[in-house]
Amino acid sequence: MGTIPPHLPPPHLRDPGDAWAVGPDGTKYWGAFGAAGLLVWHRDAGILLQHRAEWSHHGGTWGIPGGAIRQGEDAVAGALREANEEAGVPAELITVLFTEVLDLDFWSYTTVVVESSEVFEPVMGDSESEALAWIALDQVESFDLHPGFAKSWQALKIKLETLAG
Repeated sequence: MGTIPPHLPPPHLRDPGDAWAVGPDGTKYWGAFGAAGLLVWHRDAGILLQHRAEWSHHGGTWGIPGGAIRQGEDAVAGALREANEEAGVPAELITVLFTEVLDLDFWSYTTVVVESSEVFEPVMGDSESEALAWIALDQVESFDLHPGFAKSWQALKIKLETLAG
């Protein structure tokens, strides 16, 4: 979809959550109120991965749909909203299984793990994706993963394999 980010609306029309949180060491994390992503799992198809647009933070890597939590929004609602915007994830087909939270005191990221009752065709709804694909659990590590997702993937995979029985 390109290497140039889309134009943002003027600040007075944006949600205040669409901003960087800056850590004590100067490291930036997207989402003034934290961020959340949706790990969509189907027992036969695997998980839904998003190839991130080059212009985005860690662009060119693969991860899960997600983004900044809006003011007053909880992490599950934020993950569902972002996944619908970025990948057309139909809320009526998914069930929340569990959440995992990375809490850095000044910022947090919540992975919301859901099971989809059906394999659906993901749809790129904005410019944040280069591609969307269902990937078998044992193939996920063969992709160039977003660093944060890469760190959490093994533990998430074990939980999914346990649920699958």
